[in-house]
Amino acid sequence: MDRTIRNLLVAFVCLLVLGSLGVFAAVRQASRPVGEVTVNIANDIDNYFISERGVTALLTKGGKEPVLGTRPEGPRLRELEARLKAHPFVREAQVYRDLAGNLHADVRQNRPIARLVHPDTRLDNYVDAEGRSLPLSPLYTARVATVSRPGGGSLPNGFFRDSLGRRYLDFLRYVDEHPFWRAQVSEVFIEPSGRLSFTQQVGDQRVEFGQPENISEKFAKLMVFYRQIPSVLGWDTYHRVNVEYQNQIICE
Repeated sequence: MDRTIRNLLVAFVCLLVLGSLGVFAAVRQASRPVGEVTVNIANDIDNYFISERGVTALLTKGGKEPVLGTRPEGPRLRELEARLKAHPFVREAQVYRDLAGNLHADVRQNRPIARLVHPDTRLDNYVDAEGRSLPLSPLYTARVATVSRPGGGSLPNGFFRDSLGRRYLDFLRYVDEHPFWRAQVSEVFIEPSGRLSFTQQVGDQRVEFGQPENISEKFAKLMVFYRQIPSVLGWDTYHRVNVEYQNQIICE
């Protein structure tokens, strides 16, 4: 029993010492002015929609609110995080200070999965995986499929955010999540009737997809076409491939 009590006392003292050291380190860290700002942008797909300089500009409001030499604490750090998260190309952000008191900003980029084309190209914009609109970036042009009405018309604002439009967003997500189709699908057309079609990077065929339903099954049928027809007859034999109907592939 005495040994148990002694062990508990030792454990309690150790925890107390560790807690005191943690409080001391936190107080010491908070008392140190920021001497360096380190920006880390997670970039797993080689898209550069926001730069380290851009992140620093957001943190300092373009230099109007310097952070070097200041002592930002909890509320101020949360304010800086919120400022970064308000940028359309920032998906996640974390701002914190290290034991030396320096400021760190870790950013994960948001990225587009398609580009919405308008008759006036100055009004083009991207859409992300949640259906949100993203502006074009002066730093980088994403290699994603374009989306428009046949003949060059544009889709209504907020098209991908309602219950009907989210079905088409599911189609774009599927393309984006599969590297082969992401590289192959070039221009996507959404007719006023709701039917989908698209052109390809390789081959002259226009693929008629129909409504955005049974998406994986339709792409599986299209893969059957790729594996069996072009290798025998050549890529330019057919100019229209229809995978709209169940258990059928129509080629003309």
